Amino acid sequence: MVATLLVVAIAVPYIGYLINGEMPFVEDARGMSAIGLVLGVAAYLIFRSGNAHDEVGLLENILALVALALGVVALVFAEAASAEVLLAVFMGSIAVVLVLELIDHAGLLPAHRTSPA
Repeated sequence: MVATLLVVAIAVPYIGYLINGEMPFVEDARGMSAIGLVLGVAAYLIFRSGNAHDEVGLLENILALVALALGVVALVFAEAASAEVLLAVFMGSIAVVLVLELIDHAGLLPAHRTSPA
């Protein structure tokens, strides 16, 4: 629950940033990328520590590393012409990791199902 709230804490300022072009404490793509990185890493660490029985850890770890790399790229190139596109891709990658984690924690992935005895 806490990790999901952290992701919501990323989404709300991002939506406000898209609508207004800025939010309190977020004045540009660099600030939004930094918020996404810090809260995204915290959310992922909470997700991974919350369930020791995850079956899809490797895929989740790879997607999280891709999201982290996209966040760093969005932060580094925040002044470039493609900053908004990089930020959007980064935010989308956070959403993908969140959805996969929620599906995994719910036990809906085939790896969680046990065969009948």
